[in-house]
Amino acid sequence: MTAHALTVDSATAPDATAAPAVSVQGVSQVFTRGGPPVLQGVDLTVAPGEFVCLLGASGCGKSTLLNLIAGLVSPTAGRIEVSVERPALMFQEPALLPWLTASGNVELALRARGVARAARKAEAERLLEVVNLAGQGGKRVHELSGGMRQRVALARALAQDSSVLLMDEPFAALDAITRDVLHQELTRVWAEQKLSVVFVTHNVREAARLGQRVVLMGSRPGRIVREWRVDIPQPRTIEAPDVSALAGRITRELHKEISRHGH
Repeated sequence: MTAHALTVDSATAPDATAAPAVSVQGVSQVFTRGGPPVLQGVDLTVAPGEFVCLLGASGCGKSTLLNLIAGLVSPTAGRIEVSVERPALMFQEPALLPWLTASGNVELALRARGVARAARKAEAERLLEVVNLAGQGGKRVHELSGGMRQRVALARALAQDSSVLLMDEPFAALDAITRDVLHQELTRVWAEQKLSVVFVTHNVREAARLGQRVVLMGSRPGRIVREWRVDIPQPRTIEAPDVSALAGRITRELHKEISRHGH
């Protein structure tokens, strides 16, 4: 497997010598007995503090792999090791409880962690401030825009107090302007909180903008076919020439993979 690189930004380069945050070794997944494998022979290592984007056509097994890393499903074959007991999860839908305030939704995750009741409100407000929602904790879900709801969902994920964050197309349903703002916010939070992120997307430019590494998955069965080390310093913009050039190269490989399997 070959990789295309630009130049290393040593300030944000992950420590390849440290024990991995996520290690996927020879993982295969079959959901029905005798049925075709959804994933086959997947190997993936995520270094501490690394931001990895999983990219591929619909149905290639990106979300299945994320669920396996999260421990929601056990692999049919292979091994998965994660450096934390429970990775934090964030999905495409914020899934906030409408009868609770923004702060109340974040407090639910703190309660599940066993944080004392007296400390939960202050911690929820601190986490909302981290995602630039200071002073918005008292708002109900229906009073929040789509972007604000996703920020609350991110704050709730951070409330799980995990150094590994798994994200399944969290911005796919948002308009381009809101998505652009949340890209900036996520990049900032990732750097400040020193998180290891596995981010599933089908948006090539999103992957080129966010990831330190972009991993392309093929289909039938799902497997890793190529990866790119994205050594463009952060913060990036989606229209930056280096980002656009890299996105073009990745898109050409994605189209080849899609053509190969008749998507």
